[in-house]
Amino acid sequence: MPFSDQPPFPDRPAPAPRYDRSALVPSIVHIGVGGFHRAHQAVYLDDLAATGATGWGTVGVCLRSPETARALEPNDYLYTVVECGPDHEEERPVGVMTRCLFAPDERDAVLDALCSPTTRLVTLTITGTAYHVDEDSRRFDATADEIVADLAEPTRPNSTFGYLAEALDRRRRAGTAPFTVLSCDNMQDSAAAAHIALCAYAHLRDPGLARWIDANVAFPASVVDRITPSTTADHPLVTEPFRQWIIEDHFCNGRPPLDRVGVQFVDDVRPYKVAKTRMLNGSHCAVGYLGTLAGYRTTADAMQDPSMRRFLDAMMAEEIVPQLPEARGLDLASYREQLLERFANPAIADPLSRLCRRGSTKMPAYLLPSLRAARRAGHEAPLLTLALAGWLTYLGGPEAAGMEIDVVDAHADELTRRARLDGYSPRPVLAIRGIFGDLLDDTDLVTRLDAAMRALRERGVRAVLAESVGPAVGAAA
Repeated sequence: MPFSDQPPFPDRPAPAPRYDRSALVPSIVHIGVGGFHRAHQAVYLDDLAATGATGWGTVGVCLRSPETARALEPNDYLYTVVECGPDHEEERPVGVMTRCLFAPDERDAVLDALCSPTTRLVTLTITGTAYHVDEDSRRFDATADEIVADLAEPTRPNSTFGYLAEALDRRRRAGTAPFTVLSCDNMQDSAAAAHIALCAYAHLRDPGLARWIDANVAFPASVVDRITPSTTADHPLVTEPFRQWIIEDHFCNGRPPLDRVGVQFVDDVRPYKVAKTRMLNGSHCAVGYLGTLAGYRTTADAMQDPSMRRFLDAMMAEEIVPQLPEARGLDLASYREQLLERFANPAIADPLSRLCRRGSTKMPAYLLPSLRAARRAGHEAPLLTLALAGWLTYLGGPEAAGMEIDVVDAHADELTRRARLDGYSPRPVLAIRGIFGDLLDDTDLVTRLDAAMRALRERGVRAVLAESVGPAVGAAA
């Protein structure tokens, strides 16, 4: 059943999980209870509980919206995940969550959960901007409104790191062991960002607390992967069959034995994370903008276009993979083929509008590093250049894109204004060095990018894609 056509939850109870939920010990607090967490991390923990390891139940925390907590409460936080493959669909109950708290209304309950001696691990799926750490300088932005407010009243926190610092301060004073902070976000180095943010914030309120955190709290890195389209709280949680979780084996208060249920613990996750973010997330950026400009609505629609599929395949094989570090045990050719099949899964039909959001955050993290690395290695990188041209054309609005575009981005006004300057030249947008770095200084790239944008406007995306990868093997002459 296509994602967009699915009805609200039917009026029937969710099936029971495979273990006694009353035996769950809430030793994990998860901040950022969205669909991805519930379809990914919570499913692994649910599998773990089914093996008899019920000591790793979760307490969910929502910082911004009460909708998820309110939707889960009537069924005692038990919910159903629908795993949809190209030719099958499977429902499974997930019952590992013991509570879900809306922090603005339940601040004390959140702090009690974080301070509980049973809490050994705090996991995060928050937006990249919530770290308040600049990707290039790695400096913490203490001027953000929520950080200023938390520093004024540190015992009444509102931000992620305000909560973590207050809880760790209370644990330190009570002689309670600290918890591990495990970021499950797609930032290039989210573990380092979490470490920087928490220690920098703590230093501003108490340098002694910051030193204690730095010496005692572990910040393992991780790689998370499962395509989970956005949904609302009153619709089924739909996801693909594939899932992956790789975690740096560095914990300060014990760790869940997730290796029993398919999680991979490694000494260094960086090569795996670079491969995943540049291949999957980078390709998502490319298909999001180019697919939208071509008139497609979902990834599955776009992948029905042979030229789009060949474009993504060639972009990964020829321009992304050669710049990747070696990741032991990861077959990049097989991974590439697997990604193409996942994108084409008609049962998921991930909306391209979701992939196009927050381009100013996603592109510098996922696609531009591959382009920059290829250029440094002396390659023209025409396919990555075309992907970037797709984003800049998308930002140019109806006159450039040939359609109405709703740009959802923290910097939308500035990006769209610059994208329309100088006859839709790429130069005014590339001049935003906080997003594009030194790409404007690469004059050959700018020339090629300008030509690619003109081609998209004049000949259309489908024609340009077909020209970029040539005819399909076996196509009629």
